[in-house]
Amino acid sequence: MGGPSEVSRRTLLTRAAALGALAVPGAALLDACATGGGSGNASSDKGTVTKDNPLGVKVDAPLDVVIFKGGFGDKYATDAEAAFKQKYPKATIKHTGTQTITQQLAPRFVGGNPPDLIDNSGAQQLDMNSLISKGQLTDLTPLLDAPSFDDPTKKVRDTLLPGSVEQGQYGGKEVYAMNYAQNVFGVWYSQAQLDKYQIKYPQTWADMITACETLKGKGIAGWTYAGKYPYYVHFAMYGMIAKIGGLDVMKSIDNLEPNAWKNPAVKTAVDAFAELAAKGYILQGSEGLTHIESQTAWNQGKAAFIPNGSWVENESKPTTPAGFNMAVGGPPSASAADKLPYGSTWSASGEPFIVPKQGKNALGGQELLRIMLSKAQSQNFAKLVSSLTCVAGAADGIQLPPGLTSANALLKAAGQGVSNPRLPDWYPDLEKKSLGQNTGLLMHKELSTADWITRAQAAADAVASNSAIKKFKHSS
Repeated sequence: MGGPSEVSRRTLLTRAAALGALAVPGAALLDACATGGGSGNASSDKGTVTKDNPLGVKVDAPLDVVIFKGGFGDKYATDAEAAFKQKYPKATIKHTGTQTITQQLAPRFVGGNPPDLIDNSGAQQLDMNSLISKGQLTDLTPLLDAPSFDDPTKKVRDTLLPGSVEQGQYGGKEVYAMNYAQNVFGVWYSQAQLDKYQIKYPQTWADMITACETLKGKGIAGWTYAGKYPYYVHFAMYGMIAKIGGLDVMKSIDNLEPNAWKNPAVKTAVDAFAELAAKGYILQGSEGLTHIESQTAWNQGKAAFIPNGSWVENESKPTTPAGFNMAVGGPPSASAADKLPYGSTWSASGEPFIVPKQGKNALGGQELLRIMLSKAQSQNFAKLVSSLTCVAGAADGIQLPPGLTSANALLKAAGQGVSNPRLPDWYPDLEKKSLGQNTGLLMHKELSTADWITRAQAAADAVASNSAIKKFKHSS
């Protein structure tokens, strides 16, 4: 994501890495902008639909693009824009790279002049729930049903990895986001560091504790995390919850079902992270670190493990030493009773791109996405930022860096055991503020597991009972 979409992406997850304050100054503006709803695309400009222009883009219409310039940077986007410009030389393109999405764009929504395409990621991403419930976004179904850029006999949707289309749905058939990056979440580490101390990546939590104790004896912390954005811990915790209790546990949490957080699998997973804190296995001062600072400490060998997403390889590149040999492992097994085998983890498409209904060139925004979903642009993305896109097989035949190679291997090993929590992008405030802040207290030994669960359930219940918040449900 670049974060969860940072998670959420990356809000996750959004998936998707995030920068900026958790309290978003523009949130009120976003609500204000959404009150008008959307009765259709503001632009009346439409070109002629042809074989080479299946969406009917007006060839000389200006294009306004805003990209979250986080863990993935924005060169991949400017490269795609250059390809757009080559195809439509009469069009002018305004490009903005920023880490303050809501601060910059909420006023533009209020004024009725949003951009044509937005990479809505990072800690200050626009609230998808609010935008969708107020009718501010374009349904991308026509884009998905259009001929793909590389092969006109295939629809765009038929070139994507399984689950990519569903990731952009919010309780209905409409697709409001195209999640571009395929993120793999888990426990990241340096294979070179583990080799140095003759430690194998721990496949059980008991082995994790043993490894942390060994490292502690060497003056090295077992873990660090982004204390300023403690929801990063969830990149490992949520996968562990699903591994212990099965995929339906996380689905019930996403669905805001009563007592979902009181499932025994949640307690086991939260207990595990509380144990790291209780036994002094967390790098001192982690609670005050940003994601960049925690990644730097990890790169410097001060801590062995860090919960993160696959954007971390690119984002931490400036401080990653030669021979670090970055790798990722799935959440360790709690016991033989875990519902999913070792290797199961959280993976989802992230980095959500959205097309505002009131953009002056919404068709152009969709066409740029169609170009981005080509094999050439997908491979360019993989080479530039060490991450896959949602395009199936796009990176086949190209050399991948160690972290991405490891992420691909983990995803392959996970098989059907891939979880995809939707709570981070369905209810970002619940994820980042309520749950994230409580996880920060847990990791700093200021909150017990029992109190964490009580607070999590209370926060989820508050969202479930709030009629002003649109609700989403898993279809199965």
